[in-house]
Amino acid sequence: MQCCEEQPAHPFSMSWVTAGCTKNITGFNGYAGSLFSSGPYEKDDEEADAIYAALDKRMDERRKERREQREKEEIEKYRMERPKIQQQFSDLKRKLAEVTEEEWLSIPEVGDARNKRQRNPRYEKLTPVPDSFFAKHLQSGENHTSVDPRQTQFGGLNTPYPGGLNTPYPGGMTPGLMTPGTGELDMRKIGQARNTLMDMRLSQVSDSVSGQTVVDPKGYLTDLNSMIPTHGGDINDIKKARLLLKSVRETNPHHPPAWIASARLEEVTGKLQVARNLIMKGTEMCPKSEDVWLEAARLQPGDTAKAVVAQAVRHLPQSVRIYIRAAELETDIRAKKRVLRKALEHVPNSVRLWKAAVELEEPEDARIMLSRAVECCPTSVELWLALARLETYENARKVLNKARENIPTDRHIWITAAKLEEANGNTQMVEKIIDRAITSLRANGVEINREQWIQDAEECDKAGSVATCQAIMRAVIGIGIEEEDRKHTWMEDADSCVAHNALECARAIYAYALQVFPSKKSVWLRAAYFEKNHGTRESLEALLQRAVAHCPKAEVLWLMGAKSKWLAGDVPAARSILALAFQANPNSEEIWLAAVKLESENNEYERARRLLAKARSSAPTARVFMKSVKLEWVLGNIAAAQELCEEALKHYEDFPKLWMMKGQIEEQKELVEKAREAYNQGLKKCPHSIPLWLLLSRLEEKVGQLTRARAILEKSRLKNPKNKYCLLYRVFNLWFTLNNLSTSLDKGILWSEAIFLEARPQRKTKSVDALKKCEHDPHVLLAVAKLFWSERKITKAREWFHRTVKIDSDLGDAWAFFYKFELQHGTEEQQEEVRKRCENAEPRHGELWCDVSKDIVNWQKKIGEILVLVAAKLKNTF
Repeated sequence: MQCCEEQPAHPFSMSWVTAGCTKNITGFNGYAGSLFSSGPYEKDDEEADAIYAALDKRMDERRKERREQREKEEIEKYRMERPKIQQQFSDLKRKLAEVTEEEWLSIPEVGDARNKRQRNPRYEKLTPVPDSFFAKHLQSGENHTSVDPRQTQFGGLNTPYPGGLNTPYPGGMTPGLMTPGTGELDMRKIGQARNTLMDMRLSQVSDSVSGQTVVDPKGYLTDLNSMIPTHGGDINDIKKARLLLKSVRETNPHHPPAWIASARLEEVTGKLQVARNLIMKGTEMCPKSEDVWLEAARLQPGDTAKAVVAQAVRHLPQSVRIYIRAAELETDIRAKKRVLRKALEHVPNSVRLWKAAVELEEPEDARIMLSRAVECCPTSVELWLALARLETYENARKVLNKARENIPTDRHIWITAAKLEEANGNTQMVEKIIDRAITSLRANGVEINREQWIQDAEECDKAGSVATCQAIMRAVIGIGIEEEDRKHTWMEDADSCVAHNALECARAIYAYALQVFPSKKSVWLRAAYFEKNHGTRESLEALLQRAVAHCPKAEVLWLMGAKSKWLAGDVPAARSILALAFQANPNSEEIWLAAVKLESENNEYERARRLLAKARSSAPTARVFMKSVKLEWVLGNIAAAQELCEEALKHYEDFPKLWMMKGQIEEQKELVEKAREAYNQGLKKCPHSIPLWLLLSRLEEKVGQLTRARAILEKSRLKNPKNKYCLLYRVFNLWFTLNNLSTSLDKGILWSEAIFLEARPQRKTKSVDALKKCEHDPHVLLAVAKLFWSERKITKAREWFHRTVKIDSDLGDAWAFFYKFELQHGTEEQQEEVRKRCENAEPRHGELWCDVSKDIVNWQKKIGEILVLVAAKLKNTF
């Protein structure tokens, strides 16, 4: 068979492609190179790469959450299968708490199996050999009796040629270090030779003309330290960077960043002069680069920098940054003004130059310059507003009108106009200006951003422009809010303003909300509390008068108004408010009791009795009977109190406080059996009343029946298994294992007591566990504060006391401990601050607090007096 004639390969045939690309083909991925790497990279290639990159990013984001979730699960699984050593032994470490002292002492000591030399290593001591040792052996005259054969193999020392070592001419053995005739080493001459060598080196760097040395002997080491480069990088990295930057400069000498980077590299390595030379070379190669000129001016010293900047101005007469740098280099104010005015001749439309020039002028000259500035830069709001501030009232109005014509889309001009009118007493114009601003800006296509306007209102409030901030709030508070979200959003805005200390803005929000929701009790209450905390008594009373007119059935508003009058000392006004409250709410228990408290606090006991009698007849409730019993009890009418108590128990036998009062009255009369009977009867009717159980237990403890007291506590725990106080008293009687706290109820009061039942070294660990379980419990926070107090960490203790009273201001025990702490470690101002805050908070709860406040002896004590009494009873037993 004949073969076809061999044809030359086509330039685009596969054989040609594979012949040139075989070296890039792998067995797994195929061809690994780029077939078109030699072709040009055009714009459409760049767009295609960008599209593919965006697609890859999009596909990656689609699987991102799933991938992260899978990675998280894998990590958790890995940690469960291979826990850390610390986690493996955590349970054993906790069991160490159960080791007794005898078991601990019985653990044998670990011996040391090494030998004595390894246990007590002794380091070798190297002592320098004295000069006398060398001198002694030189004088001993030791000689060699044999010659090394290697010395005579090639003629040795005795050579027939003249000029050898053994010649008649003076040679190696001359007077010098070895004195002839003796073997003595002259150490004195060695010292002289060393001094001579140092003198020669110092003379080499001396000035041969003036004869003065340029080396400072005292500052020699300091000069050496100054020559050390200040960079922290490796010298090889610096050489590589220097080489790369040199290549960039040579490849593209007109690339400004290359020159700047090279100069900064040399500056960092301590070669400042080289950096200056490089950057000046850069100014020659890139004379139109602003950055290169500025870098050159920065690296050069004072006068040279001025010359560099002057040269830069000739090349770049329109550069604002170079003019600013030139003004900064000048030290004289007149020279700065001259530079900036020259700059404004070349660049009259630069706002930055105008601002810098105006800042150097006096007010009158500044006003003239600003008049010219707004002509050159009519779109700069800052220049218009600055000119308006320097002008008179009439001229300022004209300036602002012109500014609105030139810049109809900026809100600051309108706000400044409103503030101008308010400052000159035209408060009626403020509302109109703000309304016109909203209308005009919308007509010019500006979107009204509610948050920005509220921020502007807060700034006006802080600047003292009250009318302007209130007008802004009224204008924008309802923009962009759904009707059902208005109340919630406005209350949040008011809270935000209070947090930013913009009180007038918050007051404006509340006023607007009350106009929209006049019958909302919650809004009136929020506004009343705001006025109570941040306003005056007059503003609070005016608000409450309006509130009760719109919400006459809101008892709390009536009571707040009466209390405000009572605290101000106006008792008749408080009575009249309560009388009006009676008319609006004829059978309100709260109003009856408030009237009784008002009379009893002002020593009008007969009035209080009559009011309570009317209340028992018209609105007989358990609390009314309780207050009646307490009034007779504190006034010493024990028989009347017992009679009222018996009458009340006929109607409200399931009210535990009546049984408590009956038992306490019997205890006061020292009738233990009757008191025990009263408590037992009360527990039959109210088995879930914890105070009743505790009172009975304390009664048994007081008479010495500790076993019976424990039995009562155990019985109360069985009746109320989930009550924290029952568990707590069981702890105190050692019937509860503290180690099981983590598996029991997460009650803060239990954790707080558990902290101080631990030994002192373990308290911090227990406090950390308590915070993990009950992070926001006031009892735990109080325990941590006391822990820092016991460790004398005063600042941290004060911080934790603040956290405690902030989380629960009704806990009287926290206030008492805080006050006791300040009495020991605080100043008089800090003590007074705690006392005032406690009086404003009016705490009502707390075991120690209630023991004092509910004592009959202290029934007329104020909050501040009770605080002092409770703090005096506290003892630092922790």
